[in-house]
Amino acid sequence: MDKSHSSHKESFADLLEMDLAGRKSFEGSVVKGTVVGIHNDMATIDIGLKSEGRVALKDFAMPGQPLEVRVGDVVDVYVERMEDRNGEAILSVEKAKREAVWNILDEASQKGTLVNGTIFGKVKGGFAVDINGAIAFLPGSQVDIRPIRDIGPLMNIVQPFKILKMDKTRSNIVVSRRSVLEENRAEARTELVGNLTEGQVLQGIVKNITDYGAFIDLGGVDGLLHVTDISWRRINHPSDVLKVGDSIDVQVIRFNKETQRISLGMKQLQEDPWSGVEERFKVGERYHGKVTSIADYGAFVELEPAIEGLIYHTEISWTKKNMHPNKVLTIGQEVDVMVLDVDMTKRRISLGFKQCQDNPWQKFMNQYPVGSILEGDIKNITEFGLFVGVFDDLDGMVHLTDVSWDQDPDEAITAFKKGDRVKVKVLDIDPEKERISLGMKQLQEDPFGSALEGIKKGDVVTVTVAAILDRGIDVTLANGLSGHIKKADLSRDREYQRTDRFAQGEKIDAKIMTIDKNSRKIALSVKALEIEEEEKAMAEFGSSDSGASLGDILGAAMKAKKTPKED
Repeated sequence: MDKSHSSHKESFADLLEMDLAGRKSFEGSVVKGTVVGIHNDMATIDIGLKSEGRVALKDFAMPGQPLEVRVGDVVDVYVERMEDRNGEAILSVEKAKREAVWNILDEASQKGTLVNGTIFGKVKGGFAVDINGAIAFLPGSQVDIRPIRDIGPLMNIVQPFKILKMDKTRSNIVVSRRSVLEENRAEARTELVGNLTEGQVLQGIVKNITDYGAFIDLGGVDGLLHVTDISWRRINHPSDVLKVGDSIDVQVIRFNKETQRISLGMKQLQEDPWSGVEERFKVGERYHGKVTSIADYGAFVELEPAIEGLIYHTEISWTKKNMHPNKVLTIGQEVDVMVLDVDMTKRRISLGFKQCQDNPWQKFMNQYPVGSILEGDIKNITEFGLFVGVFDDLDGMVHLTDVSWDQDPDEAITAFKKGDRVKVKVLDIDPEKERISLGMKQLQEDPFGSALEGIKKGDVVTVTVAAILDRGIDVTLANGLSGHIKKADLSRDREYQRTDRFAQGEKIDAKIMTIDKNSRKIALSVKALEIEEEEKAMAEFGSSDSGASLGDILGAAMKAKKTPKED
């Protein structure tokens, strides 16, 4: 009996150990269970043990699909614990799904193969993806190559993903959609670049916009659309026409196979509006346009769609050269302009705004012809002379040399100050150069001209030595005029051309060689007088050919000259 009792105890212990071992092996594994009841939002599942477990109905739902679970359905569940404090088994459908596909995903991760999944929800930092029942994390940076504002079109559709990282202990799977797109782009790039030719028309997506243009994604390769090739009309910034994400047609303008740089154009797909511009806009003609843009250096005027001309700032006003264009013109203003130049090579049209206004220089010339006398205020004093306001906003200039006849110009100008009202005479008007020359000394008689009466070139005059210089001597004529005799003109003989043989106040005879009324200078020569007297003596008293010496001839001439005085 004892032996039987002992055998019974061992048999019970073995059964208990086997049962516990079996029960323990259930934990951490996936088993088949049967739905035996549905109450409210929970399903009761029998996994063939003493205790049953409950799972939330929502855990059975597939993303984007209606809930379909009924009593009697056999489902896979993951046994987390055999019993809790309430004696129920702790089950998980989500973990069962993960376990079911984990081996498949782990193999795909190691081989680098793609897996299909569905984006079904947004979570912190990214999105949730269902991969055959396993929930993976898709970081926001791994959704697309470019930032996407609206992910709606990518939701709830089956698409390929690449597994970046798997951590079974944390039940963490990280996937990327961007990696799939980049691999596809690399293949597309190779094919695109291999078939790329200049002149080819492609469709692309605006990827990035800069001040100088836009980068266009052609599907695996980027090209640059320069700002000047976006439109035939001038645009201030590429963002005025394009925005990131736009789908546009472009033409390949240049393709460098070595650097693989691609230059693109949009305007080349449109008709060139500059064709025939020279015929439509002729130099010197007036046209009507609209101000489209204003810069420091001028204003742009649209003459017709995509055809603009520039009014350079100096062509805006006749009188205000350094005025900013926005002081006269505004964007949107309709104006009349004159075509000044058409450069087809540079595609530039130079326009004039002031040319369509009355020319004040021409108006002044009509009202105040040369010789007119008028009054004006001194607007400015410079080293060149006086600027005098004479008509509207026009200034004329009195040059230093036209202030006084006899006073030193630098000294004469010191007698005036800004704001003084002065009387002037119009000396010259040049409407093209926009200059008015005025004079003040011309209002008085020229004392130099009066003193010249009775004196002419070639006259022999007696002068008084006023100053002895290294280069010659300054002299004074009888009527108060000043003259100069150069050193070389002091004598025919070089030994007598020394300036030190003359004394200040000494009177000498000399011949007038030139009279320059502009510079008010008189040049004289003793040498020329000596040569003239010698020629006269030779003609009157004989020549060396008759046998008489030059000394005899000159002596006879001197004797003849003195004889009348002795009588």
